[in-house]
Amino acid sequence: MLKGGCDGSWREANNLNELQQLIQGCRGCRLAEERTNLVFGTGDPHARIMFVGEGPGFYEDQQGFPFVGQAGQFLDQLLASIGLRRAEVYIANCIKCRPPGNRDPLPEELAACTPYLFKQIELIGPRIICTLGNFATKTLLKTDVGITRLHGKRFAREGMVFVPLFHPAAALHKPPLKSTLIEDFQRLRGYLEESLFGAEEVPAGGSAGVGEPGGSTPGSGSAASGEGEASEGARQLGLF
Repeated sequence: MLKGGCDGSWREANNLNELQQLIQGCRGCRLAEERTNLVFGTGDPHARIMFVGEGPGFYEDQQGFPFVGQAGQFLDQLLASIGLRRAEVYIANCIKCRPPGNRDPLPEELAACTPYLFKQIELIGPRIICTLGNFATKTLLKTDVGITRLHGKRFAREGMVFVPLFHPAAALHKPPLKSTLIEDFQRLRGYLEESLFGAEEVPAGGSAGVGEPGGSTPGSGSAASGEGEASEGARQLGLF
């Protein structure tokens, strides 16, 4: 761990505000050296549904909040289409600092940061976790199966329901995915009512999770899925 890294006191946090304060100065990996802001997450601390992307993009790093660019605006529209507002869900990322050039997070960066995400999930206790894009899906479902096969379906893992979705940035840069994502959100409306009932098992072919013994890096070749500025369009297509 780099000098100035967090001690283990964050593990005892009793709520999200306390957790955020305890990790705000984290320097557990080299991403902290270039960040403008640590992007913790935002939304209802007791949300029924949680959305998890890959990591912050340029605008998130500048403002300190997830999904604040064009992809975030599209996410707001998708939420509205099923009667939800951003304030009623919780939005976070696998990592909390922007990788240089929006590259994929490295294994050591994921190992340092994903425990914070798992603590957030523990404190929020969502009924459904939606993974946005290929990288977040492979990281949280601990599988090598890609988003193209998994999107829009429910999967049960460790007592929770996961619904993989295409990342809004990918849908903006590849129009055919937009209608698919809209349709998947309509499925999500029904899943919120049914929760665990009818959820599938995660397909075989998975790998151990990040930070676990034998863990591997999920899906190389996907772009950072924070926010997909227009200039990052080509990279964002790697999200699926």
